[in-house]
Amino acid sequence: MQFLKRTEQEAQNPAMLEKTGSPSRPGNSEAAPGEKQKITFIAIYLGLVASIGGFMFGYVSGQISGFFLMEDYARRFGEAQTDGTFLFTPVRQGTIVAMLCAGALIGSLIAGKMADSLGRRIGISVSAFSCCVGIIIEISSTSVWYQFAIGRLVNGLGIGSLSVLVPMYQSESSPAIIRGMLVASYQLFITLGIWTAEMINYGTETKASSASWRIPNGMSFLWALILGAGILFLPESPRFAYRQGREDEARRTIARLAGLSPDSSLVNYQINEIRVKLDEEKSGADTAWYEIFTGPKMFYRTALGMVLQAGQQLTGANFFFYFGTTIFQGVGLSNSYVAQIILGTVNVVCTFGGLYVVQKCGRRNSLMFGAAWMMMCFLIYAFIGHFLLEEGKSSETAGNVLIVFSCLFIAAFATTWGPLVWAVVAELYPARYRAPCMALATASNWLWNFLISFFTTFIVGDIDYLYGLVFAGCCAALFFIVFFFVIESKDRSLEEIDTMYVLGVNPITSAKWDGSKLPTSAETSGRNSSHVERNASVQRVPTKTIEE
Repeated sequence: MQFLKRTEQEAQNPAMLEKTGSPSRPGNSEAAPGEKQKITFIAIYLGLVASIGGFMFGYVSGQISGFFLMEDYARRFGEAQTDGTFLFTPVRQGTIVAMLCAGALIGSLIAGKMADSLGRRIGISVSAFSCCVGIIIEISSTSVWYQFAIGRLVNGLGIGSLSVLVPMYQSESSPAIIRGMLVASYQLFITLGIWTAEMINYGTETKASSASWRIPNGMSFLWALILGAGILFLPESPRFAYRQGREDEARRTIARLAGLSPDSSLVNYQINEIRVKLDEEKSGADTAWYEIFTGPKMFYRTALGMVLQAGQQLTGANFFFYFGTTIFQGVGLSNSYVAQIILGTVNVVCTFGGLYVVQKCGRRNSLMFGAAWMMMCFLIYAFIGHFLLEEGKSSETAGNVLIVFSCLFIAAFATTWGPLVWAVVAELYPARYRAPCMALATASNWLWNFLISFFTTFIVGDIDYLYGLVFAGCCAALFFIVFFFVIESKDRSLEEIDTMYVLGVNPITSAKWDGSKLPTSAETSGRNSSHVERNASVQRVPTKTIEE
């Protein structure tokens, strides 16, 4: 395969990117007949093992709500009342819940540096084992509530770091044909973790001893050990390995994961794409941290990633899980553990549908449809809840309606904004800035997770179900943000997506963009990246090439 050559003029101008047409796309004649990427066992295994990081996130998030209803946990960490009962004030309960998010916010910010220094694979292992320290602090707590909260803070450091490293590792390692599905499996494992925690809580909540909460808590240790040890048996991200000078390792990994031979033209093409991007970076000055805002189209992408990750929280998914118990009590289902299991089951089942959506449907249309669907659910939820259930009018009928729309909302979130945001953000950045940008975007998610976790109790106490109107407005805004700013990235390589953003491809028509139609020169056999009409004739100025 003819390797790309970068010109001095193009290397100095970030807007002048060269890129070959993907062999998997029409119009390329370099791929061998019948040669294509395959769905391999090792690629799926890599995605699933790494996704245990999402399972850990979901598990620790799902178990805490059940702890507050356990007698022994309340007696140890709650406040004694005059009638002999123990209760949690909104401040104490909010602090315990939100400390995990606070730790995760810090962990997500340091994950970028860890990913670039230790590597994606080792960084995941270190983060998983760091969670074990926080779990030990939690389990060893006896009567001091803030010791348990500190344990969640330490646990959150690892969880937050994993929320950056796992999607990064999956996106950089997975073949393009299943990359979206494997990255989206991170969200599937989050829902499985929540559901598993709710089931274990349901099985231990009747115990009068500390086993009621220490058993579910201790299970977190098992998931961390599986991930921390299991990830060491998997290969390093080929893009990270190449950037460390290990080209043969990167080539073997790409070939193994895609079911190809190391000298395949498709493997050569991917190695060449990585090389071109790396050469482009080396042709300029050293990267400074502020270049995630000042680099070519980087402010656009950095801000977009932060907005999308914040938007995943501002869809209101956590609000539904928080208020779900009240809804089910309105129709006579008083066991809150059963209520959580019902909502959690809907979440898990529909997230499997989300894997189909991310694999078969476009990112843009799915996200816009999901935002509109969730907005509709929240409008009905807010008005029915406020004007009927809250005022005591037809509470059973209102409760039934809210149950239905709670499940419909969860179905929409689980099939669209739950899994797709992780996939889109993981595809959004060039390799040079991927680690710090993903760290910043994920930190945005954790920041809003913290704010919603801490303040929801206070806000709902003041405006009850009308709180849902806030989330309905956020869903409406997210619809237009996706429509105007998110490029369709389904089935494209990470390098191709980077090129599209640098070229300023119109997001509205990006699904139809085909760079292989751009004319090529004898020197480069690549795509011209000038800001002209994509199908217009492009004249190149012959310049001296930089040889490898």
